[in-house]
Amino acid sequence: MKKEKKSFFERITGIGSFEHDSKAVKQPQGENWTEQDQSEAQLAVDVYQTPTEIIVISMIAGVKSEDLDISITREMVSIKAKREEPEAPEKEKYVYKELFWGSFGRTVVLPDEVDAENSEAIEKHGLLIIRMPKINKNQSKSLKVKSL
Repeated sequence: MKKEKKSFFERITGIGSFEHDSKAVKQPQGENWTEQDQSEAQLAVDVYQTPTEIIVISMIAGVKSEDLDISITREMVSIKAKREEPEAPEKEKYVYKELFWGSFGRTVVLPDEVDAENSEAIEKHGLLIIRMPKINKNQSKSLKVKSL
């Protein structure tokens, strides 16, 4: 029996071939292909700027402040965390199971350079607010020359 070569779509999605006649669609081997891979999720964020700073806002309910990993460079901010699932009943007892449990994160490229040293992160009632002052490229500083 000759094995047919999978299409590009079949290789990247893991879904079997789609027949255009009345034959049934083949499902991928292994786990149920309708369930999403919940190993890592992308964190939803709002990013806006004022004349002096860039602000990132995100909902991180269920994560302790000490479990957040936030790193800031001049060009980007990266947020990573893991939401631990509380002790739960067996899967069969759920009527709805929509909450995400596990690792999540997001890296955002910033529209302007920021001062990472003077940035601050605040969490209140599950809302994370990161304030990053912009670097003023037009700012100049006068230096006094010391005679030795």
